[in-house]
Amino acid sequence: MNAQRPIGYWLKLVDSLISEQFAASLEEHGVTRRQWQLLNLLGTQPHTSDELMTALAPFFDEVSPEGEPASPAEHLAELLESGWVAQEGESYVLTERGRTSLARLTELVEGMRERSSAGVTPEQYSTTIATLQRMATNLGWSDTGRA
Repeated sequence: MNAQRPIGYWLKLVDSLISEQFAASLEEHGVTRRQWQLLNLLGTQPHTSDELMTALAPFFDEVSPEGEPASPAEHLAELLESGWVAQEGESYVLTERGRTSLARLTELVEGMRERSSAGVTPEQYSTTIATLQRMATNLGWSDTGRA
């Protein structure tokens, strides 16, 4: 008998596989998954350090893969050093170099997303996201952070 595996198994497995894909694909460009997330968020508008950390808290609650910076500040410092991000007052912004890099990386990430969701209809994807959001809410998550 092949018992159905629980949702936690699939969540951990898919997250692990996504992390592996990101690591392999983004490493060629000198960017970590967490740095991609910072760049992607800054691509929408400038953010303060606190805003970045709040928006990306679930990703930074995880243990960093070996060899990666352990804190959000370290990831941000590397992006500043690379010239992809600049600080303007209290906010961080993408530089022109950062925007160019983000555009290239976005194409790469979109390709990974397409491969991972091949055979999944838009309706199935939407239902999955809504279900996971409902489960997270049931467990204390809210749009403004953790309960």
